[in-house]
Amino acid sequence: MIFDTDVLISCFRGDREAAESVASHLEKGVSIISVMEMLQGAKSKDELQRIRRFFPNHELEVIPVSESISYLAATLIEEHTLSTGLQLGEALIAATARERGSGLVTGNVRHFRSVPRLEIKPFRPSAHK
Repeated sequence: MIFDTDVLISCFRGDREAAESVASHLEKGVSIISVMEMLQGAKSKDELQRIRRFFPNHELEVIPVSESISYLAATLIEEHTLSTGLQLGEALIAATARERGSGLVTGNVRHFRSVPRLEIKPFRPSAHK
C-alpha cells in the first residue's frame, strides 16, 4: 500500500487512526515526493530530524521516482490536468502506486479519482487526538 502525504502528516502529528492505518499494512511505501512535501513543511531543525526518523520508524519504504514513474506521471498530467487539475505531486504519487501495483491510502480522494486503474482507499483523520 502507498500512503499519500496527508495520511503521513496525520500519523506524524499523532492521529491514532492514521497510525493504525499505516501499521495495519505489511507492505507500506511512500513516494519520495511525500517525503519532500513533509520536509518542506517542517517548522524547525528539530522537526526536520523527527521527519527523517519517521519513515524508518514506521517501516515505510521510500520509493524514488524512476524513469517509468516519470513517464506515467507525464501521461497522467497530459490526460487529466486540463479536466481535473491534476497536479505534479499528485501525478507522481499516483504513478508510484500504479507502477508498484499498490493501492493508495489518501484523504484527498477527489485529487486522484480521475486516475484510471488506481485503487483508492479513502482515509478520514479522526476529529480528536
